[in-house]
Amino acid sequence: MAKFGFHKSTPLFVLLTDFGHRDSYAGTMKGVIYSICENARIVDLTHTVEPQDVIGAAFVLRSSYEYFPPDSIFVCVVDPGVGGKRDIICMKAGGRTFLAPDNGLLSMLEAERKADAIRAVENKELWLDGVSTTFHGRDIFAPVAARLAEGAGIEKVGPRKRTIKALKLPKPVKTTAGTLKGEIVYIDQFGNLITNVGEATLQTNLPQAFEDISVSVAGSKTKGISGSYGDVKEGELVALIGSSGYLEIAANRGSAYKKLGCERGTDVIIKG
Repeated sequence: MAKFGFHKSTPLFVLLTDFGHRDSYAGTMKGVIYSICENARIVDLTHTVEPQDVIGAAFVLRSSYEYFPPDSIFVCVVDPGVGGKRDIICMKAGGRTFLAPDNGLLSMLEAERKADAIRAVENKELWLDGVSTTFHGRDIFAPVAARLAEGAGIEKVGPRKRTIKALKLPKPVKTTAGTLKGEIVYIDQFGNLITNVGEATLQTNLPQAFEDISVSVAGSKTKGISGSYGDVKEGELVALIGSSGYLEIAANRGSAYKKLGCERGTDVIIKG
């Protein structure tokens, strides 16, 4: 495998996939990276995105990328269209590099922080030989990421792209009754129900103090937006602004998901 120079300080590789931990897919990607870039430093952001859940992956990436150092290379493989006509894209934004299928995975991030450069990944010289139609993570994403870290400029990956595919994401709506209607967009490992209502949206649309706001979901109403999970008794529901900056409904030392039985897309009504 050819190298493209050597950098003493190798950028950090950050892997985001829906591969899980049972199979060898994530480990094989790491093997390819190490084969090309022997000084690689690799962080697993997560491999437990729900299978083919592009929206969930987009949310995870948008909520976490800024906590990684500049020059990090994010390798994002949640790719229901693998082997099809979709592009693979390389995007530079916020001093970091992102490789992902052009299926909307990067669109939440790009909407927040405009891209400095976008390229279609088409230069087969950077890929492995004999590319599989079902495992581009191994044969395209991993070697391209490693060769970028070893000094290949983004212009080497392929031609410029003007736009990327955007997800059709739900947005909070102010109702005629003066309430704010949002919905659950992500459910984390703890069963916390994360909504599409950001803290700034709350403050703009509902001027009341947080303790005077009620949150209703799946027939259950929570009074007040708390500061932490422990503000309520064990097992009780609590609404709060989570680490992602969005309103979430949780259960203290429990699972709001199991308690309420709701899914992504369930309406959340917020009233002042």
